[in-house]
Amino acid sequence: MSYTVHQAKTNLSRLIKEAEEGKEVIITRGKLPVAKLVAIDQAQTDGIGGKSSSTPADPDELSDEELQDLGL
Repeated sequence: MSYTVHQAKTNLSRLIKEAEEGKEVIITRGKLPVAKLVAIDQAQTDGIGGKSSSTPADPDELSDEELQDLGL
């Protein structure tokens, strides 16, 4: 299903649910498709980019490498 950017902003929670259910969600600007919303399975979230997904919220708790990866 395709939605305009305005429709996507207004109905984001519903579109996320559709993506989680495996439905194809395309975002358009006018009639031009510009983005595709897809669900991320649990295996992908456990190591996005080869790193743990449990990064501390406090920058003081990050390693030098993590800070560099974040551009800090």
